[in-house]
Amino acid sequence: MTTQSIQTEKELKDIHFKMLEWKSILGFIEGEMTFINQLLHSYVFEPTTPNLFEKLQEFRIQMIEVNKDLQQLKESIQEQENKLGGMLECDTVSCDTVYFEKYKEIKASMKSFNKHFAAFKADVFQYAGNILKKNKK
Repeated sequence: MTTQSIQTEKELKDIHFKMLEWKSILGFIEGEMTFINQLLHSYVFEPTTPNLFEKLQEFRIQMIEVNKDLQQLKESIQEQENKLGGMLECDTVSCDTVYFEKYKEIKASMKSFNKHFAAFKADVFQYAGNILKKNKK
């Protein structure tokens, strides 16, 4: 197994800025989730839609899971950011390796989360777009 070593302050800054970017993305997603939650709890859907309640309930359950994953990601990023300060003082390869491996795990989790959330959001919007109440003219 090969290990990578974070040897420069620039690499640590790059990681720091990437984590800030992730935090910003997650903050934006939280806003989107608030909108989706309000949409799912609104009365803008045709009440005669077959299985409306069940489908909305399914989306609400998925929202809980997405929110749980989001909170775990935020915590992981925050923990990793807190450790970043100590990395400047750490001069061993093993210290660098452990930090970098955790960073790669978070990066993979972030990628997976973004993909999962995009699919969830698309499902909600596609379903909602088809059953919104029509305005009467």
